[in-house]
Order: sequence, then C-alpha cells, then structure tokens
Amino acid sequence: MKTWKPPHGVPIKSWCEDLEPGAAEQAHYLAIHPSMFHHVALMPDCHQGYGMPIGGVIACRDVIPNAVGVDIGCGMVAVDTGLLAAACDTDLLKHIMGEIRKVVPVGFSHQDKVQEWSGFDDCPDISILKTELEKAMRQLGTLGGGNHFIELQAGDKGNLWIMIHSGSRNFGYKIAKHYNKLAQDLCTRWHSVVCPFIGEDGLAFLPHGSSEAKEYIEAMNYAMAFAAENRWMMIRKVISIMGISDRDCHAVNIHHNYAVMENHFKQNVWVHRKGATSAQEGQLGIIPGSMGTSSYIVKGKGNADSFNSCSHGAGRCMGRKQASRTLTVEECDKAMEGIIYGRWGTDRKGNTDLGEAPQAYKDIDVVMKAQEDLVDIVERLTPLAVIKG
Repeated sequence: MKTWKPPHGVPIKSWCEDLEPGAAEQAHYLAIHPSMFHHVALMPDCHQGYGMPIGGVIACRDVIPNAVGVDIGCGMVAVDTGLLAAACDTDLLKHIMGEIRKVVPVGFSHQDKVQEWSGFDDCPDISILKTELEKAMRQLGTLGGGNHFIELQAGDKGNLWIMIHSGSRNFGYKIAKHYNKLAQDLCTRWHSVVCPFIGEDGLAFLPHGSSEAKEYIEAMNYAMAFAAENRWMMIRKVISIMGISDRDCHAVNIHHNYAVMENHFKQNVWVHRKGATSAQEGQLGIIPGSMGTSSYIVKGKGNADSFNSCSHGAGRCMGRKQASRTLTVEECDKAMEGIIYGRWGTDRKGNTDLGEAPQAYKDIDVVMKAQEDLVDIVERLTPLAVIKG
C-alpha cells in the first residue's frame, strides 16, 4: 500500500500498483472534498470512472450520488452447485448455456411478461421509482449488457460453480442521474466550495439529514434490493436447468456499488464503495477475473485502512473503444481457448466489440497479490463457459 497526502486534503491510500493518471486525479479531488473523512482508499483494481474512480472507497459525512455510480447495487452472486465439474463435458456445457439463453434475457432484452416479486408491492412513494416501476417488472431476472455475465466455473475443490454479475438495470441509472442533477443544483445554489466538481461527472453532494439525502438513500436501498433479487432470480433459473434446488446450494450474493452507514475510526460515516466490496473480518466475498481468467471466493480480513473493503474484480486496463481499436479477433480468440463462449459482438456502428476480452483487464493474480492484507482466498474458480450481456 502506498500513501500520499494532497495539500489541504485527507491522505490517499492505494493498493493499486499501476494507478492511471486519470484515476489519480479523481482521487486527488476526492481527498480535498469538504465531506471527506479520514482518508481515500483505492483498491488494486482501481481505474478511472465518472466523478470517482472505480475501485475507490471513501467515508463521508454526506452522500455523493456519483460516488455510488449509475449501476446502483451492481454485484455478484456465486453458487456452489455441489455437482462435480469433471462430469460436465463440452456437449453438456453447451447444452446448459443454450438453455440459459432461452430463459435469461441478455443485453437490451426484457422479459415477455411482468415478473413476480414481493418487493414491487413495497416500492417507496418516490417519483423516480414509480416512473420506472412498470419497466422494472419486465427487467427483473435479466442480465443486461456491458461487462455483466453468467459463467460456469470449476472450483479447485472439484465442484461446479455458477457466477453471475448484474445489477439494478435501469433503476440504478435513473436514480443516479436524477439525484446527481439535484445535488448539482443544490451545490450551485449554496455556492458550495465543491464548485469545481459540480458538473455531470462531478462530486456534488446531498447533506446528511436533508430530505434530499434521505430520499436518495431510500431509493438507492430499493435499487439494491431489486439488484439482489435480480441476480437470485437468474440463479434459480440456471440451477433449475441443472435439476437442483436452491436449498441444495451454498450461495454468496454481494453488492459493489452502494453507500452505507458504518462506524470507522470511531465515527459513523457514509461509506461509498464504487467498484469495491465489503471485506469485514470473516465475511465471504467474490472477486471475479476477466472473461477467460480465474475468479476467487474470498474471506475478508477487516483491514481498517481499506474501510473493510477489497477489489470487486480485475479492473480495466483498457477502455472498451481502446480495446476494440488495438486488439485483434485472433488474439482474443486465443485468450479464450478451452472456454465455451459466444463469438464477439458488435457495437452500435456494427464494428466488432472486443471491450470484454481478457486483455482489456488487469491480471487478476496481480490484483489478488496486491490485496493479501485485505482478503484470504477460500477457493479459486476456473472458467468453463460464459455468456456475456
């Protein structure tokens, strides 16, 4: 871990060994933010995001919508099926993946009919939620696009695992945009000292205790509940294909984009984890690699300097467009040898999209080495087959 302190700001503590300039600049702005408490923590998968770097963890007196991001509640679920991975040959894996595609909509696809979830009856009376509720009823149990995925993996103890990465779908995006705009307007009205950070991609905040902050937190928590149920609904469909019950499975279901009140350094503060997961002492977590590389089930060590956090994955080393410009289909196919996957998709202009290729991400084993003081490895998972959103 490296530590440095900007003038007039809190210290920055980084587990990232190859911090890009853009992420370092964002960390600097966080450190001098008037709401910041104690220090800024950067996980080993850290890279530039919007407003706040992905792989960043902060503790604040207030809430900052852009420090949570647009995919509120995005996270991971992993299930040990209890089945032997060695019993799944190529034909069986292809069959399972084909059946999954029939029951789990991916990309921009939604469900054909409204889905059932008790949480829909408990939707808070918040306009941005009510506006999106009807669409959300058809988005529940869908994967989404980008870096979201469903993967079948072999654990190093011999069992077959299912892992899914997905979030709150359009709920998170709409909530983030709405409340960040509200925070911008309020900070401008107050002539806040965060003026340099008020833009659409900035760090405008909602004061703790204000009606606006309370409403944002309620909406955010609802989106998180939706995201957790979204992942679990997909898992139930996948294990049903395999002929097993969810009662027979051991599951871990976690978020990596959210804010929560926690006590750190003897203060109750709003901890924002953006592309980072909770790693309290003894807490199980999931750290996925890139498409084509290993993932890890981990147990937290409760490191106070990281605000009891760890990385949420490997972390990008190339943007999506950069990867598509610089990589070739041949080298990306080679990186996926031995793994069942759909061919590379295309962007909106019809160009081949290589943004999710393994080469677009950092080396997961380097990332894991950098956070040995944050987590212990419980099990290493090797990819067998993957569906990308």
